[in-house]
Amino acid sequence: MSENDPLLPPHGGYRDLKAYQMAEIIHDATVVFCRRFLRVSDRTVDQMVQAARSGKQNIAEGSSVSATSKAMELKLVGVARASLEELLIDYQDYLRQHGLETWAKDDNKALFIRKLAYVPNRTYRTYSNYIEAKSAETAANTVLTVIQQTCFLLDRLKSQLGRQLIEVGGFSERVVRERRKRRGY
Repeated sequence: MSENDPLLPPHGGYRDLKAYQMAEIIHDATVVFCRRFLRVSDRTVDQMVQAARSGKQNIAEGSSVSATSKAMELKLVGVARASLEELLIDYQDYLRQHGLETWAKDDNKALFIRKLAYVPNRTYRTYSNYIEAKSAETAANTVLTVIQQTCFLLDRLKSQLGRQLIEVGGFSERVVRERRKRRGY
């Protein structure tokens, strides 16, 4: 593990993880999107908000168990990734069901939103105008773009965590390895 790795938090805190920061933006944006464009009584609102929350919370929980169990951290990052994939599909469904365009990855509008990920100290406010003041199509595509970027980060993080699990492990994995060694396994 490199000390300057952009995927891992420099001080071990989940809030320093870029994937967590992006997931927090997704959660906030989803709450606003649902308020603006869906009926409160629509079951999809609860599902979308919960999927966004699950993505964010599982990254945080995974980071908090990192020193204890790399296997559990990897599992929780995988759960976060799956939750965001579910949310991505909900946004795609919304666009399709409302006859709205889904931006291609290389569409100029998508490229513009993608570049916002490089704004220093970005937060929900960085994206808020596209969620709060623009059309449903722009808002949904903005969140879709951020979800895709976050899933990319999580895929890279999972790969890195998998390597760390094999090479070093967390406390739990080291204890198991030491027990097996002492028992002659």
